Formats: sequence, C-alpha cells, structure tokens
Amino acid sequence: MYLDEKNKIDFQSIDFIFNRMIENITNSKNDIFVICEQSRRTYEEMKIELELIKQKLKVVIAKSDTLARQTQMAKQRLVEVSKNFGKYSEEQIREAYELAHDLQMQLSLSEAEEKSLREKRDDLERRLKALYDTIQRADHIVNQVNVVLNYLTSDLKNVGAALEEAKIKHDFGIKIIAAQEEERKKLSREIHDGPAQMMANVLMRADLIERIYRDKGIEEAMKEISELKATVREALSEVRRIIYDLRPMALDDLGIVPTLKKYLSTIMDYNKGVDVHFQSYNSEIRLPSNYEVAIFRLVQECVNNAVKHGSPTDIWVKLEWNKNHLNVIVKDNGRGFDIDEKREHSFGIIGMRERVEILDGSMEIKTKIGSGTIVIFKIPYPNN
Repeated sequence: MYLDEKNKIDFQSIDFIFNRMIENITNSKNDIFVICEQSRRTYEEMKIELELIKQKLKVVIAKSDTLARQTQMAKQRLVEVSKNFGKYSEEQIREAYELAHDLQMQLSLSEAEEKSLREKRDDLERRLKALYDTIQRADHIVNQVNVVLNYLTSDLKNVGAALEEAKIKHDFGIKIIAAQEEERKKLSREIHDGPAQMMANVLMRADLIERIYRDKGIEEAMKEISELKATVREALSEVRRIIYDLRPMALDDLGIVPTLKKYLSTIMDYNKGVDVHFQSYNSEIRLPSNYEVAIFRLVQECVNNAVKHGSPTDIWVKLEWNKNHLNVIVKDNGRGFDIDEKREHSFGIIGMRERVEILDGSMEIKTKIGSGTIVIFKIPYPNN
C-alpha cells in the first residue's frame, strides 16, 4: 500500500492560500472603510450645502412674498389709474405702469430663483438619503467583514497552527506505520536470534544425545539432557519475554496492578541505577481489557521516555482509584525538557494523547529543564 502523490495534502500551500485570503479580505475591508469615510465626508459637505440652500430659499421665499404683495398693489394702482384716465397725468400713468411691470419682472425672477433653489434642495435631499443608505450599507459590510475576520483569526486561532497540528498527526500516522514495520523487524530478529536459534540448537543437541547414548552410555546422555533442558528453559523464557512485550498476559488474569508491579520490577532489572517506586491507593477496579491495555501502555511509554531521555535515578508510578475515575501519575527526577520544543520523541506524547482521547480522559504534563517530569492522566471509568 502506498500514498498517491495526488492525494497528499500540501499544508504549506493551504496555509499560504489562507493567509492570502485573510490579506485580501483585510484589504477589501480597508477599501470599503476608505469609501465609507469619503462618503461620510461628502455627506457632511452636502448637509452644509443643503442648509445654506434652505437658508437662501427662506430668504427668496420671503422676498417673493413681499414682491407678490407689492406687485398686487401695483396692479391695483394701475387698474385705478387706467379707469380714471382723466384724473391722472400721463407721467403718473407711465410711472404706475412701469412700477407694476418692474415688480412683475422682479417677482418672476424671484419665483424662478425659488423654483431653482427648491429643485436643488429636493435633489440634495434625495442624494443625501441615497448617500446615507450607502454609508449604512458600507458600515454593515465592514462590521460583517470584521466578524468574519475575527472568526477566522480569533475563533479559529491560527489556521497555520491547526494545519501544522494536522500535519503532525499525518506524520504521526506515518511514524506509526514505520514503527509497526520496525517492530515487526525487531520481533523477527528477536525470534530468529533467540528462540529460533535455540530450537535449532535443541534439534542438534537431540541428535548429539542419541549418539552419546549409543557411544558413551546413559550417564553421559543424561548430562547432555540436563544441559538441553536448561537451553529449552532459556528459549521458553525468551519466548515469554517477547509475548509479554506484545501484550502482558497477566493483564487478563491478574489485572493492571500486579502487571505493572512485574513490569516495573523488570525495568529496574534491565536499567541498573534506576529505582522505580509503585503505589496503588484504594481498591483496584477491574476495567475492560482495552482500558487496562491502554493504561499499561501509557505507563510504559512514560517510563520508557523517562529512562531513555531523562536519565533519572528515581521514577514514581502512582494509581489513585477514585469513585468515578482513575488518576495515573508518573513522576521522575530526570533532566526534564522544554514542553514547547518539538523533539524527535514528541510523537510519543502525541501517541499518549491519542490513547487518552480514545478513553475520553485528559492528560497533563508538568516539566521544565532540570526539574524532572510529571505526567498526570485522568481516566474516567466506562459508563460514567
């Protein structure tokens, strides 16, 4: 089975596309904001212009009203002069006519100006309303864009980091496959170099015993049989060790506490200078097999990490059997490490987190360089 190149996720490209998208949205928001501000300034300028036109219109309307009254009076005077032609001189008649005509012309001009100002006022009011609606829509769009940006940059935190996490999990999956293959190779080598060689040796010794029995008698043959039994016992011990590494059989029969005691005792046998202290508080509760295997592997991973990377002199493993959950605490006095630094063995931490998530539990790591490490698992019991 292989990974198709076309199906590989280019996390760097996705991150680049996302950042470009954020950049474009931000630029568009800024452009809308600039347009909105320009519209707002234009709106304020138009409001000032409208106010001036209204004031001017007020003056012109008053002027038109005055001229209308004066014109009406001048027309009445002209009618009176025209009816009593004999009473008034030619000069008086001419003056009455010219005054009425002049006032009528002024009134016409004033009314024309009033009409023009009214049209300008109405046009400005329409434009102001349209501009106000545009500003409101622009503000709404800016607010919506801000919500989207906040969601993308705040709620989603950092998509680059999320993609990096996805990449780590992707790499972790590949590491698991590689680790499985490496484990198969290791198991194959161990069986080949250990039990397989021993069994081949047993067959050769069995043939040898037959010849010794024929040539030297039963006493010499019994000596060889005793040595052969020792070899078989050694092979059986090696097979049991390999089986134990694959899955501790004691888990099914005895439970997690006795199995961990035996395992931790073996750790001290194989790692001189390291003292492992084990404690179990309250009565052990038997859990489903998959839970006990997961808990065993979590402790195994923590202890192996401590021995391999921390060089401790003491390791403490503690189980606390509470009413609804189990606390597993693994502590060492080793070198500690920087939790934020990505290390080669960080895949082990990812693996532990994956196991804990499957059990709906939680995991906390407390460490710093030079101060050892404490790993705390909280595993809820099934159906709680």
